[in-house]
Amino acid sequence: MGVKVKVSDGEDAGRVILSWLKQYHKELAKTAVAVKVGEALLDLTAPVPVGQELEVIGGDEPLGLEIIRHSTSHLLAQAVLRLFPEAKPTIGPAIESGFYYDFAMPRPFTDEDLGAIEAEMQKLVKQNQPISREEVDRAACIVQYRELGNPFKAEILEELPQPTVTLYRQGEFFDLCRGPHVPSTGRLGAFKLLSVAGAYWRGDEKRPMLQRIYGTAFPTKEALEAYLTQREEAKRRDHRRLGRELGLFIISPEVGAGLPLWMPKGAVVRYALETFLRGELTRRGYSPVYTPHIGKLDLYRTSGHYPYYKDDQFPAIQFEEERGEEGYLLKPMNCPHHIQIYKAEMHSYRDLPLRLAEFGTVYRYEQSGELGGLTRVRGFTQDDAHIFLTPEQLDGEFKATVGLILYVLNTLELSDFRVRVSLRDPNSDKYVGDPANWELAQAAILKAVVDLDMDYTVAEGEAAFYGPKLDFLVRDSIGREWQLGTVQVDYNLPQRFGLEYIGEDGQAHRPVMIHRAPFGSLERFVGLLIEHYAGAFPVWMAPVQVVVIPISERHHDYAAQVAATLRALPARVEVDARSESMKYKIREAQLQKVPYMLVVGDKEAEATTVGVRALKTGDLGALPLAEFAEQLKGEAAIPGG
Repeated sequence: MGVKVKVSDGEDAGRVILSWLKQYHKELAKTAVAVKVGEALLDLTAPVPVGQELEVIGGDEPLGLEIIRHSTSHLLAQAVLRLFPEAKPTIGPAIESGFYYDFAMPRPFTDEDLGAIEAEMQKLVKQNQPISREEVDRAACIVQYRELGNPFKAEILEELPQPTVTLYRQGEFFDLCRGPHVPSTGRLGAFKLLSVAGAYWRGDEKRPMLQRIYGTAFPTKEALEAYLTQREEAKRRDHRRLGRELGLFIISPEVGAGLPLWMPKGAVVRYALETFLRGELTRRGYSPVYTPHIGKLDLYRTSGHYPYYKDDQFPAIQFEEERGEEGYLLKPMNCPHHIQIYKAEMHSYRDLPLRLAEFGTVYRYEQSGELGGLTRVRGFTQDDAHIFLTPEQLDGEFKATVGLILYVLNTLELSDFRVRVSLRDPNSDKYVGDPANWELAQAAILKAVVDLDMDYTVAEGEAAFYGPKLDFLVRDSIGREWQLGTVQVDYNLPQRFGLEYIGEDGQAHRPVMIHRAPFGSLERFVGLLIEHYAGAFPVWMAPVQVVVIPISERHHDYAAQVAATLRALPARVEVDARSESMKYKIREAQLQKVPYMLVVGDKEAEATTVGVRALKTGDLGALPLAEFAEQLKGEAAIPGG
């Protein structure tokens, strides 16, 4: 939210906004990048709106940062055209982490090119070129771009309905754009070009391949340096690299993109998480179920998953007509299957709430360019549950479900999070069901977060197609935000499937559903945990909890005895009996992020002790084997087990 200031009568005196700010609000003028008047965003070079209240947008605000980044994308395009006149600029938006600009180029840009382009951008910053807005005739602009040999800009213009369009000009460079932009190139400077990638024009593989230059920009050099440091740390923690080095998972091209294979060590991490949550669900009265990986098309037509989201799903499986089979679909969601389990029996109000839980694998056809390790996949397992309840039970059950998610996040050291109430956009047609039911569901969520005294934000248009939801957005150890757990209230699918229960009055009534998933997707959740812990999992989750390192071959028998003692706890133990040096084996165990290394030699064998080294705290000295085993027993136990 920007700072609001009022233009008093007579203060404008024909000025533009920036000069007015410099006279009456000097400090704001230093950080301002645009102003808002009502719903309209204006450049600082626009005339002062007489007698109006201005909301001054600073570069440190989300909207101001977006303007800085978009302006920097124009700076990038100007520098590219100075160095590579043959390049054809296409589009250059601001994005969440910075900006990009796509160019048609006869050859790919190189890393050396990026360095030269960045240097040219800094020259343009020093020149402090004014950035001006112009309204021009659309037809004339099309002709101009055609003459420049740029069919991409001409194509964009030809699709616009209005007779006039806006250009932004800085020096010799101009670009088709709605704006706003910073008033001059000197307002930029804290930027960094990051990488080059290929991108099809308008995302269509049948259209020309372009060169996309990615960059980032911030209002200050300090903010840029902080981001770049975080980015380097993120590279060090990248779950794709660590997953390969630690033997956690692979993506095999022979199996298919976006379909991860869990290696034994990764399967241990996943199994530990599943076991932890299963135990908690049992304590909270959930019943386990299993459902198939495919279902009839009509099932998903009724739910609304098909055809509303047809483009996000794998193609339907069609059988030969003579077999008498209908079309089938790889399961996009578990809820239609759980609904069928509910419908298999008649329920009384005394049976409710009925909590059905499944680690159910579902499938989505993500675009290949959007896939990434475990965090964006085509087949993933949700820790899914669906709770069927009476309307009177909704408030208490929703709060209990929120409590479960909070317990899970705190146990896994993910206590830095915010919550978002995701509501329906009343102007969108992507939602199903009666608006009155939506109002009931949204009111229930908003009441619960107020009663629970939770700080929350509201996001209109982010609801699921069948109901509003409460989303948990978690910050990891280096400050990145991930959307994880979710709780959704649904009046619509029970109506679409005709669900009923018999109430106290002996009459049939419609239940309400809660959809909930504390982890969300196990793949995404494990990907987050790999990066959050930098591969050094808590002991209870670590694939290998202890490596026993005998100093020489004559200590192998005692090492095996130590391993057997610890495995009986139970604990996951390996013995490194290789003929390598002790220091080498310790280093290898550290690289594999093993929580404990136990060195055993003559003294340890004679005294029944172990020399303990901890991954996080270093050399802990000698401990009696029984004492270390007791300590490990507590750390290795699955929480709540």
